[in-house]
Amino acid sequence: MTADEGNQEYGTRPDPAFSNEGGQRLVFRFDEEIIYIEPWGKNAFRIRATCLNKMPDKPWALTEKVEGPEATIDIKGNSASITNGRARLDIGRRGKIIVTNTETGKIVLEEFARHRLDVMDPKCSSLRIQAREWKPRLGSADYHLTMRFESQDAQERIYGMGQYQQPFLNLKGADLELAQRNSQATVPFALSSLGYGILWNNPAIGRAVFSTLTTTFEAYSTDVLDYWVVMGESPAEIVQAYTQVTGRVPMMPEYGLGFWQCKLRYQTQEELLEVAREYKRRKLPIDMIVADYFHWPNQGDWKFDPTFWPDPDAMVKELKDMDIELMVSIWPTVEKGSENYEEMLRRGLLIRQDRGIRASMEGRGYAIHFDATNPDARKFVWEVVKKNYFDKGIKTFWLDEAEPEYTVYDFDIYRYAAGPNLSVGNIFPSDFAKGFYEGQKEAGQGNIVNLLRCAWAGSQKYGALVWSGDIASSWGSFRNQLSAGLNMGISGFAWFTTDIGGFHGGDPKDPAFRELLIRWFQWGAFCPVMRLHGDREPKQPRLGTTGGSFCLSGGDNEVWSYGDEAYEILKKYLNIREEMREYTRGLMRAAHEKGDPIMRPCFYDFPGDKKSWTVDDQYMYGPKYLVAPILAAGQVRREVYLPGAGEKWKGVDGTVYEGGKYVTVDCPIDTMPVFGRQ
Repeated sequence: MTADEGNQEYGTRPDPAFSNEGGQRLVFRFDEEIIYIEPWGKNAFRIRATCLNKMPDKPWALTEKVEGPEATIDIKGNSASITNGRARLDIGRRGKIIVTNTETGKIVLEEFARHRLDVMDPKCSSLRIQAREWKPRLGSADYHLTMRFESQDAQERIYGMGQYQQPFLNLKGADLELAQRNSQATVPFALSSLGYGILWNNPAIGRAVFSTLTTTFEAYSTDVLDYWVVMGESPAEIVQAYTQVTGRVPMMPEYGLGFWQCKLRYQTQEELLEVAREYKRRKLPIDMIVADYFHWPNQGDWKFDPTFWPDPDAMVKELKDMDIELMVSIWPTVEKGSENYEEMLRRGLLIRQDRGIRASMEGRGYAIHFDATNPDARKFVWEVVKKNYFDKGIKTFWLDEAEPEYTVYDFDIYRYAAGPNLSVGNIFPSDFAKGFYEGQKEAGQGNIVNLLRCAWAGSQKYGALVWSGDIASSWGSFRNQLSAGLNMGISGFAWFTTDIGGFHGGDPKDPAFRELLIRWFQWGAFCPVMRLHGDREPKQPRLGTTGGSFCLSGGDNEVWSYGDEAYEILKKYLNIREEMREYTRGLMRAAHEKGDPIMRPCFYDFPGDKKSWTVDDQYMYGPKYLVAPILAAGQVRREVYLPGAGEKWKGVDGTVYEGGKYVTVDCPIDTMPVFGRQ
């Protein structure tokens, strides 16, 4: 009598079917479930599972071709294994998966299964908990999927997963929503201090929990499980492998290396030009100026409002004569009054609801998003944008409002034309960027930058520069942005920026806000892209009643807007940024060629230094500069850990310090601690 026959709780169960397809795919099949396990880059596997009759063929983030490493597949009756370099995966007779590092012999991933389907499993249990739990969704062909892994070490540290508005760099213990929101960008790649990385390759809305007991991923509506796991001897090796299979940023154009001026919002062509002229009169470094939202007549027109922007051609020419690029804001929303609405509706290019009011944003009327998941819709929008902006010399776009308002609408009634919202919700920002990237490439543009507030895994290859959204002007918000930027870098997004000073509020005449702005600006000089933006107080009055005058403009937000003392400090850091141009260009090249983050946690460059894994309020700007931002009001001294025993670090005052030690340094209002690696 077999073990299964002796245990009738689940009935008699036969052995599963294993097969080796082409020598490079291990297939498991039992009852309704199919599992594919394939080598996917060096020391890496892609694992897929479905309860459909056929495995869906959806690459999602794994779009890049990688060399097919030679894997070894070994099938032994009711179990099997596959080995790819230092990664080995074992699968048991009931489909339980364990991933081991062959060099250390340590388990890095083990499915959390607590049932009696295999009574020979030492973790056999009567709890009836499946590692891969498929719950059918009522009235849908999809499932609510839960994937559970054992936590191998309660002291494990987890990094990445995109940007969330919280101060913690280490995500062990975090419960994360997998969804795009204004100031939240889900990029479900996690790097572990145990020497592995895992990509949850599923764009469904869901949840991730990194507890001391389990690591859990959920997809609220999907028909396939898909994840990718890689082993690495260092964080750099893991991140480089991850960006190899999902894509790397293009080479940053020259204008991305300097300073970007922005505010909410320049109301007229002359106002914007006068700001640019003043920067030049003062001989201040500036590479970019931004025409933010509602420079258009109607949402969905994608052109300048002639009332307030009468001659865009002349504006662009004057800016280029000053060596300043112009960025324009593009929204995916379409008002019924737009000149493009009827054609887009007729051709099925708009997102739709199954029931209820057809609207995705409140504001001036109820606008609807165009369907960025539809290639025809992407092409239509790009053709309009090309005619009205690109062909006039505007090459850089701010793709704003790229996340549908998930907090407003019922998931089950809010649908894209391409399918249920829950299945594709997180790739909307990626497809928004993809449409522009493909259009720009086709038009012959080489280096491409598209500014977005949200992104998913792989968006970086479409020139996505992610900024951290509409955040508060506060010290707590400032602290959150440091963790957001560092975790975005680990998630494959070497390009990252914030609204220097925060977006909401802030009066340039307020001494307390001036201090915050100065400290944020100092940090901004050591961010991948340095961009001043914000909706300052008091607001400017409307200039009219038509078109772009619908929205109020924020108060002044130029470097001379904050008083003489602040101006001299901001000018100092503008010049520091300019002096680092060649160095920053080298960092951008490394990001493009190898996938390295530009701003990164200290452990990225010093993985062997245990303390570097625990410091979370300082970071490396490339391999040379250690940056210690001032994150609290009134602070004039701070402690800094200098990683790497045997290293030499030079402070801004010329003092040379030994690595592997803590030091306390002065940081008066005009100075942020930065140390150069000698």
